[in-house]
Amino acid sequence: MSLIEGSLSARKVVRQAPWLAGLHRATDGTLAGLAIAMLGLSALTLHWQNQWGRNYQSLEATQVLEHRLQEASALLEQHHLGAIRRPGWLVPTSSDQLVHLAPPAAPPASALPLALPDGLHWGLISSGY
Repeated sequence: MSLIEGSLSARKVVRQAPWLAGLHRATDGTLAGLAIAMLGLSALTLHWQNQWGRNYQSLEATQVLEHRLQEASALLEQHHLGAIRRPGWLVPTSSDQLVHLAPPAAPPASALPLALPDGLHWGLISSGY
């Protein structure tokens, strides 16, 4: 063991071949830098995988909601198609049978409740959709 330690001594290598000692230092620095870079990339990879997993779960939830919306739309469509097939439920109309109503008058300013915070805006809710 003492023979190996003596032959690989840093002082002896520096005295015998300074270029070899410089090469060892450069190699050690490179390996340390690569190890740090590997740890950084591993951390980034785990972070990106976590983000991808969250986005994928969000996509799945969106697809489930879209499927439910399509089912609800199909049920409403079937209901309205069923109502069309029953005589007397829907009556054909024309433009002369339409009734036009005047828009409602705006309430006076004193009818508004307490003042709202700056982030909330008070406004009339439109009728219909």
